[in-house]
Amino acid sequence: MKTWVIVASATRARLFETSGPRKPLEEILDLSNPEERLLTQEIESDKPGRVFDRVGGQRHATQTAVDAKEQVAVRFAKAVVERLASGRYEKRFDALYVVAPPHFLGLLRDQMSVPLSETVKGEVVKDLTREDAAEIQSQLARL
Repeated sequence: MKTWVIVASATRARLFETSGPRKPLEEILDLSNPEERLLTQEIESDKPGRVFDRVGGQRHATQTAVDAKEQVAVRFAKAVVERLASGRYEKRFDALYVVAPPHFLGLLRDQMSVPLSETVKGEVVKDLTREDAAEIQSQLARL
C-alpha cells in the first residue's frame, strides 16, 4: 500500500512517498511558490480600477474580494491539489496525509475534490516544510 505525505505551506510544498508505516519517507517532489515572498504592492500591477456609479456620475475605486497575497496562496494550493488529484487518478497512492499550517490547510481542503479528500487519512497542523524526512515521519507517528 503506497502512502503519500504532502507537507505544504503558502511558499513551499514537498511530496513524500512511503510503502509502509515503518518504511522511510522518500521525497518525490518539491514545489516552490516564489510569488508568496513578494510584497503585496509588488504583486499588484497598478492602482485599483475606477468605475462610475449608475446614478450621479461619481467615480470610485473598485476593490477585489480577496487581496493579492491571498490570491497567490489560493493559486498555489490549487496547483498542489492538482498534483495530488493526478496521482490519485493514476492510482499512485492509496492513502494521503496532509501536513500544513492552519490557514494553508484550509486552502488545500477547499480545493480538494470529494474523491481526493476521501483518501486523506490524517492531518498534522504545523509548518514542517523546512524539516527533514525523519522529523516529518516522527510527527506522523503521533497520528
